[in-house]
Amino acid sequence: MLQEIKDKFKELYNQEPTIVRSPGRVNLIGEHTDYNNGFVLPAAINKEIYFAVAPNNTNTFRAYAYDLEQGAEFDLSQVQPSNISWANYLLGVIAQLQQAGYEVKGFDLVYGGNIPIGAGLSSSAAVECGLAYALNHIFRYNIPKLDLVKMAQLAEHEYAGVKCGIMDQFASMYGRRDHAVKLDCRSLDFDYYHLEMADYRIVLCDTQVKHNLASSEYNTCRQECEAGVAHLQRHYPEVNSLRDVTVPMLELHQEEFDPTVYKRCTYVVHENLRVEEACQALEQGDMKSFGEKMFASHRGLQHKYEVSCEELDFLVDQAREMDAVLGARMMGGGFGGCTINLVKLEALEEFIQRMEEAYKLQFGIHLKTYVAEIVDGSSLVEPGQV
Repeated sequence: MLQEIKDKFKELYNQEPTIVRSPGRVNLIGEHTDYNNGFVLPAAINKEIYFAVAPNNTNTFRAYAYDLEQGAEFDLSQVQPSNISWANYLLGVIAQLQQAGYEVKGFDLVYGGNIPIGAGLSSSAAVECGLAYALNHIFRYNIPKLDLVKMAQLAEHEYAGVKCGIMDQFASMYGRRDHAVKLDCRSLDFDYYHLEMADYRIVLCDTQVKHNLASSEYNTCRQECEAGVAHLQRHYPEVNSLRDVTVPMLELHQEEFDPTVYKRCTYVVHENLRVEEACQALEQGDMKSFGEKMFASHRGLQHKYEVSCEELDFLVDQAREMDAVLGARMMGGGFGGCTINLVKLEALEEFIQRMEEAYKLQFGIHLKTYVAEIVDGSSLVEPGQV
């Protein structure tokens, strides 16, 4: 595909492009903690978007979406949201650069990739980070990576209309091969943890469903977490988010809480602890303990945060019965999307076959599976690699 994108660029624009790649991501553990100023543990994966890009010495941005076989042109002196949905992820990045005082000169772009759409692997963040990285390179802005991440996030907020946390863009830009990155969503401090993956593989099982509860329940959960913080602030003025809350604080005041709010808060506080414990397990090379934290995370999402669904629970229950699976949990906002599974390499094919058969029997849906390798974040593709 990389070669095809490069060839398409030459065909359309008759010049030699710079090639950039930008990966999607998985989140190993730490779900719904990001907007509560907590910890997450994502990793960049080998499902990627590729960009062929070059200046064109005009004031026009010409783009071609390879996967959709659609092209468009935009005047860079009048950047605004478009009725072409795929272009807004790109225009949002350009707008952020312009607002920060950088001159974006005319350029040509062909982009496409192999990130499954709708599987919760952050294809939009990969597009935003990839273009930000590419423009930073070809126009020599020398913008620090963290600033590019923040621009990519704001592009999603303002042009795609999704008020996402910073994890997806951060993971896409800062990923490191064979490592997970533990991100503190309050301070944006981060540490890398080596994933001992020689004997294991990360397998994503895509339910192929998205229940319409997803967006409304997401907002409700956020409000319930905020209600819990507001209540605890009466007793503990230093509490600004659930990140500042301990288990004893919650337990001491349990009787005062709305039961649902208490469940939501309990999940988030415990999930932050699980991320810390999971990182300790990685430091010790203890993949078994790491997997147990994944299972515990799913139980919390299922019973305390209540953002799972029948299909996700079924897949996790199936995985738990197999000795070759160290851990499994739902990943993402909930009510559909993927489960992430840590599977022994020797049993990879058997795992996929058993999961596909069980899912088909239960729901009549063909389960999509993706084997993910942990790769570096956004980077140039050297000419010899194409």
